[in-house]
This record gives sequence, C-alpha cells and structure tokens, in this order.
Amino acid sequence: MIETVLAGASAPAAGRRVTPTGRLILPADADRTDWLTARRSGIGSSDVPAILGLVEQNPPLKVYYDKLGYDVDDAGEAAYWGTVNEENVARRWAMQSRSVVRRVGLVAHQDHPHWMTTLDRRVTHCPLSEEEQAPCALEVKTRSAFKSAQWHAGAPDDVTAQVLWQIIVNGYEHMHYAVLIGGNEYHQGVIRSDQYQDVMADITAAVERFWTEHILAQVPPAPVGDGNAVVKVLRRVHPTRSGTVDVDMHPDAYDALCDYNRHRSAESSAKKAKNSAKARLVAALGNAQEALLSGERAYSLEPSNAAPKVDLELLAERWPDAYTACVAPNPTERLSIAPQYKGDI
Repeated sequence: MIETVLAGASAPAAGRRVTPTGRLILPADADRTDWLTARRSGIGSSDVPAILGLVEQNPPLKVYYDKLGYDVDDAGEAAYWGTVNEENVARRWAMQSRSVVRRVGLVAHQDHPHWMTTLDRRVTHCPLSEEEQAPCALEVKTRSAFKSAQWHAGAPDDVTAQVLWQIIVNGYEHMHYAVLIGGNEYHQGVIRSDQYQDVMADITAAVERFWTEHILAQVPPAPVGDGNAVVKVLRRVHPTRSGTVDVDMHPDAYDALCDYNRHRSAESSAKKAKNSAKARLVAALGNAQEALLSGERAYSLEPSNAAPKVDLELLAERWPDAYTACVAPNPTERLSIAPQYKGDI
C-alpha cells in the first residue's frame, strides 16, 4: 500500500504551505529481506555520505555493488547496538522535547522513485515554535565515544548530508536529530533546509549523477576512499579468483603499480629509519629507564603488554576441540608484484 508519509503529522502553522513529497513504500515492520530488496532500487540516505566521499570506510564502490545485488554489507557490533538503542534514544528525544514519535518505514519521493530514505521516526507534534511547526521527522544515531568531538558544534558533515537527503525526499522544511555517544552522552538538534539550499542542490546533482552514470549504466565508480575498505568490498564481490586479465588498456593499473612501488619503498625506508632512531634513543638511556631534556621528561622505555604468542600447531595437536572452537579461519591475500615490475618502472 502506498500512502503519504506525512499523514497524521503535525499541521503547519496558519498561512504556510508544506507540500509532502514522500510516499511510504514499506512499513517499519516489513520483512528485512523485502526491505533490503526494495532499498536496492534507489539511493537511500545512508548511501549519500558514501557517494559524497564523506566516510572513507564506506566508499562509493560499496554503494554501487550493493545496488547491483552483491552482498557487501559487513555491519558489525556498531550497527547492532545502533539498532538496539534506537528506541531508547528516540524515547529520550520525545521525552525531552515533550513530543510523540512513531515508526515509519521505507519512503520514496513521489516524482523520483529512486530517491529513498528509511525514516527512523515521524514526529507527530513538532516541539519548535508555532512559526516553525511543520511536518518533520527524527533521525537517531549512536556513536563511539571517540567521535564525541565531532558533535560539539552540531551534527557532523556525514550526518548532515544524510538528514538533508531525508528532507529532500520528503519535502520537509526541517528535521530533528538525536545522538547517544559512548552510551552516556546525549545531544539533539535541528537541521533546517533554508540554511542548506546550495548544499541540497549539490547533493541532488551528485546522487543523480551517481545513479545515471554508475548504477543505471552499470559502470563502477573509481576505487576511492580508504584503500583497505575498497579491497574489503572487492574481496566480497570476488570471493574466488582465477585466470588472468590484460591491463594494457587500463592506464590506471600502471599508474597504481608505480604508486604502490614508490610508497612501498618509502614505507620500508621509513621503518628502517624509525628503528635506527629507536636504537639510538635506547642506547642513550644506558641503564636508565627515563630520559630528560632541559630537566623535563623527554621519553622513557616502558614494559609493553604484548599479546601472548600461541603455538597453533601444538594447540591443534593436543587439544583439537579447543583449536576448532577458538581458532577461526581468517582468509586474506597479499599483493605479489612480479620481479620485473618491482622498483622504478
């Protein structure tokens, strides 16, 4: 059933017109398999920060392969606890704002069905002043304590982009957000569309370009972002490999090979130089533990609690059941450069 997602939301103040553009595609209690299938037919709000390059660990290539149906979702503990705590954070916002929220579901723009978003909560009565009251929703986040500084001046760029996309899809004038940081630090705020008109136009253009030039054309975007994250995506897309490929017509492969060799050489030289400097620092200590410069502590040699070494072969031989229960396979790969292409080329 398709219905206006704003049905039952707070009415706008007298004299103001708000045209709802969001249509409910799937309710909040829909089967997860159906939700995953439906969201692959469009660009959702969580895809937008990745498309814009705002989250290095979530590269555009991941969005591309996800829309093509590949299993590239590697959500872990953070995603699990985000889902578990969503209701509690939403309740805190509703209590603090003296409002009521309702779950919604997957929403698409009525004129652009590939513009999608899963709203966390619809706000039934906006807590803002009478002049600002209009249909709106709430975005709920949970973040690590290490991310606390990013929220002191408001929502960080990736969350702002995500909320702005929800505003675009639904035709809102503003949206609320609430975040729980580190399990015990709470923030909330408002993002207003009139403050981001140019940004919203840029986001819309970027999404349309990505949808047309990559998803519809089935042309993968450049492998930008965190290199390890990109390789992880490609490993899930190609779990097995065989055969050869001719990259003579792929100029980026040659450039990447040159870059890899250059950085590998610099990395090796830097590691040797670092170890050499460490040896000189330790030698200067003599039998002391701490070194002073101008009467102040400069450095010291401290005991390190390194992880204990485990003899896996002995464990497997003497206690095979324990080995099976505790040792999980960790398949990976290394990049092996042919001898003739090592060094400067």
